[in-house]
Amino acid sequence: MFLRLPLIAILAALAGGGPPAPAAAQTYPNRPITLVVPLPPGGTNDIMARIVGERMTKSLGQQVVIENRAAGGSGTVATRQVARATPDGYTILLSYTSTFATGPSMYKNAGYDVRKDFAPIGLIAVSPSLVLANKDVPVKTIPELLAYIRKMGEPFQYGSPGAGTFNHLAAEMFARAANVKLMAIPYKGSNPLTTDLIAGHVKIGFNPIPVSRGAIEAGHIRALAVTTARRSGVLPDVPTLAEQGLPGFDISLRYGLAAPAGTPAAIVAQLNKALNAALADEAVIKRIRHEGAEPTPITPQEYAADIDAEETRWSAVVKDLGIAGN
Repeated sequence: MFLRLPLIAILAALAGGGPPAPAAAQTYPNRPITLVVPLPPGGTNDIMARIVGERMTKSLGQQVVIENRAAGGSGTVATRQVARATPDGYTILLSYTSTFATGPSMYKNAGYDVRKDFAPIGLIAVSPSLVLANKDVPVKTIPELLAYIRKMGEPFQYGSPGAGTFNHLAAEMFARAANVKLMAIPYKGSNPLTTDLIAGHVKIGFNPIPVSRGAIEAGHIRALAVTTARRSGVLPDVPTLAEQGLPGFDISLRYGLAAPAGTPAAIVAQLNKALNAALADEAVIKRIRHEGAEPTPITPQEYAADIDAEETRWSAVVKDLGIAGN
């Protein structure tokens, strides 16, 4: 047995230390790390990446460089690119619900398998979607909204920040749970939807907290509900859908980090440690909560289980609703 081992491994074994860790893991990182955000700058995904990337830079001793790749397919194109990157820990991905849970089912040519092509690093945070209404719509609660929809006639138009996005699917799940018929008006992003909600061009919409919060606080639009089982810490007065007659309704947008499959386990563990150290930092916690999300530090193994559960759940929703794209 000893003849097959390098001399350094033999000496380590004799000393009781076992074979040494791979050299790559011992020297990692020795140059900047690229964190790919598969969407344009300025959105919530970009914000999350920059919040944790800045703090991880301190822990890792190397710069975590944010690279936005708006390559299309609601982020699936750039996600596929990262799946094919060299698995050395120097290219990692901001993974989120639309690329890891809904995208593979929404886009037949997504070109990656979230279970086989990635090494999960960890979750960053989870965040609800909001059910929103223009300030002039005479409703303040979900029961009032449902009565209004039925009175005005179905299918009732609503806005979402893009076909196949988490908010689009949240709206469809809401319609099914509430037994109403809705018609989606897809926008090219959350900000255009917010603008049209304020102007009254669309009466209701489903959108994330960060892009909606300013308009809510200014009184231009009204938040009727959050889609998670618990209320949001930044909008504590906004009740959940479950509290308003839709028991068990609990869906959230999830942000995480992942590396290409084959990335050494020691490097993944090091990245997870740096990520969770960031999520324990009070300044980071404050910034994430300001964005309407809740920091969620977990292990790579727990994130793998979460990815599996979310993809299973959302792929069934996409199939059931019959809304898969090309």
